[in-house]
Amino acid sequence: MKYLTVREHLRSLIAEELGVGDAIPSERELCGQFGVSRMTVRQAVDALVVEGLLERVQGRGTFVAQPKVDLQLRLASFPEEMRRRGMEPDLRVLAAELTAATPQLAAALELPVGADVYYLRRLRLADGLPMAVEQNWVPAALVPDLLEPEPASSVYDALAERELAPTWGEDVIEAVQLDEEVAGHLGISPGAAGLQIRRRTFSGDLAVDYGVSVYRGDRYSLWVPVSAPGPTLVPSRRRLAAVVGTRDEPNPKEGLA
Repeated sequence: MKYLTVREHLRSLIAEELGVGDAIPSERELCGQFGVSRMTVRQAVDALVVEGLLERVQGRGTFVAQPKVDLQLRLASFPEEMRRRGMEPDLRVLAAELTAATPQLAAALELPVGADVYYLRRLRLADGLPMAVEQNWVPAALVPDLLEPEPASSVYDALAERELAPTWGEDVIEAVQLDEEVAGHLGISPGAAGLQIRRRTFSGDLAVDYGVSVYRGDRYSLWVPVSAPGPTLVPSRRRLAAVVGTRDEPNPKEGLA
C-alpha cells in the first residue's frame, strides 16, 4: 500500500532527523515527493498519530510528539521509576494533612472508622513536565513522622525506613476523563484522557497505603507482562469492595482523584 511507504518515511524522519516539537513536511510536499493523494498522506499521518509518534495542533499543523513513558505495574516509587528511565523526578505538594478515615478508607486500609490517617496529594513531574496527580492515605500509627519536618517525597521509602517495605499490592485500572482541576495541574485541557490507578499496598498481611493516581494519557502507555495461564486469582468480596468501593465517594479527600 502506498500509505505504508509514506508512513515509514515519516517514521524514519522522526527517528533520525526530527526532534520533539518539530513539524513534519506538509501534505503538499509529501504528495509531490511520493506521487500520492492527500487522502493517502493523511492515512499515513493518522497511523502515526494513533501510535503517539505525532500530534496534531489545531490551526498549526502536525508535530513530533513527546515520547510516552511506559508505565509498568510494579511496587516502586515514582522517583525510582523516573530515574530508572534517565529522567529527573520532581514534585509539588498540593495537600498534606492528618485526617480521619471514612468508612471507605477504613475498609481499604483495614482500620477502624475514624482512625488517624495521613493524606498526601502531590503533582509528580519528570524533567519538568507534569506527569501525574497522586493521592495517598497512610495509617498515621505506622509512620508518625510522615509529614515532619516536611511531607515525605516517597511514601514507599518512608515505610521501608520503618521496616514496612511494600511486598505486594492490588490495582484497579481504568480510563478517565480529567476534570478541570486535575487537568489544570497536568497542563492539559479538561476532558482529556487519563489513566487512573487505585492501589492498595501491603507489607506482608498489613495494609500500609491506599493510593489513587491519575496519569496523563498522552504521556503514558501501560506495559503489562503476561505469562501462561495459571490458577485464577479472584479478590475476596471484602477486598474488592475496599478497592472499588470509593469510586462513588463525592469528596476527593475520601477516595476520588
